[in-house]
Amino acid sequence: MAASVSGLLKPWTSRVFLVRWSRYNPYYLEPEVRKEVLNKDRKEQSDEEKKQLELMANNPIKAATSNVSSSVFNDPTFSKFINMMMKHGDKALSREIFTQTMERIKRTQVEKYHKAPKEKKESIECNPYAIFHQALENCKPVVGLENIQRGGKNFQVPIPLTDKRRRFLAMKWIIMECRENKHRRTLMYEKLSQELLAAYEKEGKVIKKKNECHKTAEANRAYAHYRWW
Repeated sequence: MAASVSGLLKPWTSRVFLVRWSRYNPYYLEPEVRKEVLNKDRKEQSDEEKKQLELMANNPIKAATSNVSSSVFNDPTFSKFINMMMKHGDKALSREIFTQTMERIKRTQVEKYHKAPKEKKESIECNPYAIFHQALENCKPVVGLENIQRGGKNFQVPIPLTDKRRRFLAMKWIIMECRENKHRRTLMYEKLSQELLAAYEKEGKVIKKKNECHKTAEANRAYAHYRWW
């Protein structure tokens, strides 16, 4: 009897462990929300995209989570920045500040565009989303310092940073610089727009902080070998 029961349970044990923390079986597919893939002409699709769409037509699909969107304005970098700027769980306020910041950047750049001569108009970027991404890229440090203890002493050892850590430090520096700004009568979105525009031009205090971080790492490069000890 025990042998027959164990024989009946054998086919199900692997599936139970595979989907232990999920409501979906392994043959459920991930949802595809990218409009550029779904609306692309059949002739323009690659072989992988055709296979994926055929599988989606024949197999069940998981329900999309609440944070997944097909909007052209959906960007995980913006969501991350809004979450880091949020205080006391007030995400609506953080999102409103970010929206006002993008609007302020747009107004500033459009005004600059109309005042500029014809020769310089092409070089002026008016898209606030492109300005934000470029400013964030300019603020990302390449090398950082890590406190490592060797022989009872602490050394500041320079190490290369991962992409995730570089993005985190750039966002943290921009937000902290705007919060620590002593001009209390200036609103947060005004200070944030000024800092992003300055970082876009490779200027401002955040860029100086990034350069100081690189200089400190260069000064401590004699301790770089402690990373592997």
